[in-house]
Formats: sequence, structure tokens, C-alpha cells
Amino acid sequence: MTAKTAVWLAFCVGLGVSPTTAEPLGLFEAQSDVGSVTPPGTGRFDAASGVYTLTAAGANAWYREDGFHYVWKKVSGDVALQADVTWPPIAYAHEPVGHRKALLMFRQTLDPGAVYADAAPHGDGTTALQYRREKGANTQDIEINLGAAKTVRLEKRGDTITLLASFHGEPLHRMGATIKLHLEGTFYAGIGLTSHDVNTTDVVQFANVKLEAPAPLGAGKPATWATLQIIQTEDPFRRAMMIRTAPGIFEGPNRAPDGSFLLINASGRLWKVPLLNPKTPSGGEPVPFDTGAASGCWGEHGFSPDGKWLAISCSTPDNKGPDVYLVPAAGGAPRRLTHHPVSYFRGWSPDSKTIVFASVRDRWTDLFSIPAAGGDETRLTSVGNNDGAEYTPDGAWLYFNSDRSGSTQLWRMHPDGSASERVTQDDLNDWYPHISPDGKQVVFLSYAKGVVGHAMNQDVTLRLLDTATGEVRTLVDLTGGQGTLDSPSWIDKNHLGFTSYEVLPEGTP
Repeated sequence: MTAKTAVWLAFCVGLGVSPTTAEPLGLFEAQSDVGSVTPPGTGRFDAASGVYTLTAAGANAWYREDGFHYVWKKVSGDVALQADVTWPPIAYAHEPVGHRKALLMFRQTLDPGAVYADAAPHGDGTTALQYRREKGANTQDIEINLGAAKTVRLEKRGDTITLLASFHGEPLHRMGATIKLHLEGTFYAGIGLTSHDVNTTDVVQFANVKLEAPAPLGAGKPATWATLQIIQTEDPFRRAMMIRTAPGIFEGPNRAPDGSFLLINASGRLWKVPLLNPKTPSGGEPVPFDTGAASGCWGEHGFSPDGKWLAISCSTPDNKGPDVYLVPAAGGAPRRLTHHPVSYFRGWSPDSKTIVFASVRDRWTDLFSIPAAGGDETRLTSVGNNDGAEYTPDGAWLYFNSDRSGSTQLWRMHPDGSASERVTQDDLNDWYPHISPDGKQVVFLSYAKGVVGHAMNQDVTLRLLDTATGEVRTLVDLTGGQGTLDSPSWIDKNHLGFTSYEVLPEGTP
């Protein structure tokens, strides 16, 4: 044993990992069990075929600690890892766990709770970009439910990590799964396996493996890609499911009353994105939503609680708008509700009889309410800029954002505009509060300190406020802003929709 190997073995033992170095490992330096794996996992490299075969049990790569077998190399800087992934026929008598995972992983250290990001093709065909932002934090992911990917690629460019895939031999393409994650200095890049069952040893194969510097993105004109996602909000299960991703801009996801589609706006029109599978959603091709003569529509829209109407923020041939209009929930001719452009829908009262909207008056934005049947408006605010209002399910409060304290923070008031009180107390700029159907949580969008307004393509955070305790926690960090969370976005009490963005040179696959 060389002195270098002895030092490395002692280092691994100190971390509680089980290293093996018996066989050549092709592109990689060594292999280890990360966390608890019994019996110890193995990795073999066939130089003739270029295939890596990993055998391992392990509980999972998830939650706050991982258990998997890892074949790795120390790297730094920008790097890309790519492979074809194949699950050989099982050699045990029971059905495999659907969430057994092959892993293409960048990892800060080899301890079980380390910061990491991986591309994880699952045994059931799901492919996910998984990540742990801080040591010992719960894992999060973005899942793609489009069938088994043949080839997966994980790219790191600075702090941006992106999943690409090919399903049928087509060129690798982006899947709408991109995150920001910082890996310090030297880190690990490699392939891994967890059976997702501590009592079962599984096998996976990686072929055509590449570990290389990513190619330059190009110098084309910057263009925006948009991704529509649904995220689960409980802290141990922050799973985000990719519904649709495409070049261009679409905004403001809002759930249909029957749950069959999400409503978005793009290019001044409203579109229905079908939800193809309620349990593991994926999106069908968008189809137009009929708004009659209304066009130039913005991302502020919402279905009434009784399921009869859709409020929209649009223009018509005789009104350049935008103003608030109502159309039947199934689509149809618009009925103008507000008569003071520029006005935007914000929320419905629980009884579907009143709408709250934001309107720009003398260069200030304020909140107003108006009967859904038509009639006189009522001014609710008059201090600072006020926006993003939404009723609680019991109708007792309106949550909204206001800059009256200096920075933009969340506030709440009674529906008649009385008893205003500040809700968030931090250095961030908080926008667009939306209350969960059970009234227990408020999701909102936070910009960094000093950011003025609510522009898109910014580094932002979706955060959750517990209405009982006032506690605020981070749900997900993303590139977004205007369009991310403009409309009422809760799917149910534990799931909500949002849109993220990525700016890339034109022609980027």
C-alpha cells in the first residue's frame, strides 16, 4: 500500500465511508459507500466495453442523509458528467422499488449529509435533478415524468447546474431543470446507485460515460426559457414536478376549478396546459382559452371560488387597458368590470361576490374592491404602493404587499381596508402573497435587499409564511420574478404552481 493510499483510506474511515480501490475505474479515481450500505457496494469497469457496473443496496439519496455507493473523481470548476443508464434484469424474487436511483452526482464531501446535486434516473422511468443546498438539509428535486431517459447529462457552470436528457436518441436537450447551488473549491464528480431498499442489492450500468468541461454556450442573442412547475410544500417532500418547458415567456399559473389544467398567459393570450396525470403530473400541449374580444392579457387572472367565472386582466378593441374583465369559467365573451386603466385582478372573496384589484392612480399603485356583479369601487389603501392582495379562505383578512415601511413587505388588513398590520419583518422585498386553501400558509416571492420593483429574470426565493406562528421558511430558490407567482397558484393545501426562467443564448438546445 502506498503512503498516498494509506492517507486516503484513513481519511475515508474518519468520515464513516467504506472505500474500495481494488479495480481500475476508468475515468474515476476511487469508490466509496456514502452513509450506510450493507453489504458494501461495488463498482466495476470493463475497459473493453467502457461499461461501469455498480451493485449496491442503500436506503436512498434524499432527506437529510444519504445511503448509496459512489464511484468518483475529485474535480473543480465547470464540469459535465454524461452517461447512458440501463437497469439490467433483476436477480431477486420481488418487484424492485420504483424509486431505486442511478446517480450522476456532484458532491461537496463524502459524508452522508453533504451538499450535492445529481441527475437521478429512477427505476420507474422518472428522471430528477436532486439537490441539497446546505449540509444536513432536506433534499429537494425537480422531477420529469416523460418516460425513461436513455442518456442523461449533468452540467455545472459556475453555480448553475442543469439537467439535460435524450429519450430516443435525439440530441441532448434541456428539461427545465436548472438550479443555483454553490460547490466550494474541490468537490467530487461521479456515478452512484441506491436500491432504495436496505434489504435489497440492485444493479445498474453506465455506458458511454463522459466527464469533461462543458462546451461554451455560444454568443447568440440572449433569450428566455420558461418552465412551469408544481412543487410540494411539506419540508421533507419538496418535490417539484416539471409540467412544461419551452423557449419564450409564459406566466401566472392558475389551477382550473376541476384540476384538469393550469391556465397561463403567453404573448397576450391565455392558454390551458392539460395536466395529464394527477399523481405525477406532466403537461400536454397548450390550447387557447377563449376570452372573446379580450386580448393583450397579463398574468393576473383567477377562477372564482364557486367555479363559475374567470377574472382576467386584458384589453379589448375599445379599451387599451388593461382592465379587469370577467368571462365564463369555460371561456366566452368578456364583461368589463373596472373602468380605470391600468387595473389588474388580484383576488376573489370566498363567496365569489367581490373582487380586489390593483390600479395605478397618479403613478401610485393602490388596492380597490368592486362587486363581481358590477358597481362602484371601494378604495382600500392610500399610503405607499400596494399590490398583490388576496383574501383568506374565511374572508377575515386581505394579505397584500406594500412599500409603506420603506422596503416591500407583506401586510394584512380587513376587507374594508381597516386595521392594517405588517406581517414580514426582514431585509428582503416580498411580493405576491397567495394563501393556501386551508388558510395555514402564505406563499410569496422574495427579492434581494435593495431590489426595486418586481422585474423578471432575477434571483428570487419562494417562501412560506405560517399564519399561526408567523414563522417563515424558504421553499425554493430560482430565477424568476414577474410572471413567477402573479396569479392564485395553489393546487391544493400542499402543492402550488409557479414559473421559473433561464436566460440563454438563442439556439441553445
